[in-house]
Amino acid sequence: MTNESFDYLVVGGGSSGCAAAARLSEDPSVRVALIEAGPDDRGVPEVLQLDRWMELLESGYDWDYPIEPQATGNSFMRHARARVLGGCSSHNSCIAFWPPREDMDEWADKFGATGWGADSVWPILKRLETNEDAGPDAPHHGDSGPVHLMNVPPADQCGVALLAAAEQAGLPTTRFNTGTTVTRGANFFQINRQADGTRASSSVSYIHPIADRANFTLLTGLRAKRLLFDGVRCIGVEVVDNQFGKTRTITAERELVLSTGAIDTPKLLMLSGIGPADHLRENGVEVLVDAPGVGANLQDHPEGVISWVARRPMPTESTQWWEIGVFDMVDDGLDRPDLMMHYGSVPFDMHTLRRGYPTAENVFCLTPNVTHARSRGTVRLRSRDFRDKPMVDPRYFSDPEGYDIRIMTAGIRRAREIVAQPAMADWVGEELFPGVGTVDDAALADYIRATHNTVYHPVGTAAMGSADGAPVDARLRVKGVEGLRVADASVFPEHTSVNPNITCMMIGERCADLVSGRA
Repeated sequence: MTNESFDYLVVGGGSSGCAAAARLSEDPSVRVALIEAGPDDRGVPEVLQLDRWMELLESGYDWDYPIEPQATGNSFMRHARARVLGGCSSHNSCIAFWPPREDMDEWADKFGATGWGADSVWPILKRLETNEDAGPDAPHHGDSGPVHLMNVPPADQCGVALLAAAEQAGLPTTRFNTGTTVTRGANFFQINRQADGTRASSSVSYIHPIADRANFTLLTGLRAKRLLFDGVRCIGVEVVDNQFGKTRTITAERELVLSTGAIDTPKLLMLSGIGPADHLRENGVEVLVDAPGVGANLQDHPEGVISWVARRPMPTESTQWWEIGVFDMVDDGLDRPDLMMHYGSVPFDMHTLRRGYPTAENVFCLTPNVTHARSRGTVRLRSRDFRDKPMVDPRYFSDPEGYDIRIMTAGIRRAREIVAQPAMADWVGEELFPGVGTVDDAALADYIRATHNTVYHPVGTAAMGSADGAPVDARLRVKGVEGLRVADASVFPEHTSVNPNITCMMIGERCADLVSGRA
């Protein structure tokens, strides 16, 4: 078969795409196809078993995108992007946060993303989840949605001590996802995981239960080359089943939803003629829509790392090895935290070892990150060949006022302050990196720039709203064409203060509402 037709095509079976396709197919009168470049995740234990997630980095299930040389950041860093059904929800640590009310209201009020304020999207969050905390004391939580959220049990005794130390340092133990934004506080996370240890990814939650639905077709192992247009109307997509395979055309009679993520969505838009006109012409791509905002506005959560030898044995079992979050405000008077840390119970020397820092096996670490980094980067075509990896240039720590490096430097100091509290006295040994001798601002900044990582949260490269240059409108429609919407992290006009995966699933749900006319 070289030509197939459906009412709705969802290109990209990731966090948002699985949700959108499943919800669209609830209408038995329409035919829905979900196209994913990677393999099906069913029967793949290293993907489905959440505590094995770190095995997936730089594996065959990872597009493993290098970044362009960084003038003020770690050029060795890579962006893991999942190459498997479920997308990054099949590849991540399943830390589950409702987006803060203040973030969602800012999308609507500041960026013109009408209909995306908290009052509009929180009912969708309730709809998508079955939350362990649901009940009379938490009526905002859902108890019958497809995505299972659980509380990480406090089994990690080093983590328990860390929470006590955080409280001694002025950061109280505070429940997450209560409806009130935590600006200063810490706790074990909620995670989207099923009781047996299976990750409650978008694929597990949305697609596995409906894979045999009569009007739903799952197509895996098909990589998109470009979107097809009849004039300015999107009518389908060209795909191949291998790097050198023959082209296969799949058409959408009503609409196509593009959901390939914050790196591949702008790439595919540009390959299809929607993007910065000069850049497209330089790469031999015919311009359909001059959209300078496509591939611009790349935002991320850059993270540093500080690690200690543990004086007691660290856990040998864990839900996902990164079980605690710490929020703080470096700058007073904010309505959202400007600093977040993840606590890890495993070695995290992937960017320090090559720089000569010591390492060990029985360790713990904290990874301060900037919740609202001000640096902005780009995604650009390397060539007109769909097989070429895009040029990803986050431009870490390039904001002219030095805000990002200031917050991160303060984060390293705050991590030291927490671990120096009496509650951690029986646990903390030698500081491996950056090391006790690295204390002044310049030395800490040099260390951070050389060794920082990402929390793997790229967003914003096809931002929605009415702001100048936003290529997508508030109903997720690509401006300048018809029949094409975007639903994934690329539409974030501004980053969330928290891990964004549940927000991405919500975007897929809302996209289905918009396409079907329910919203």
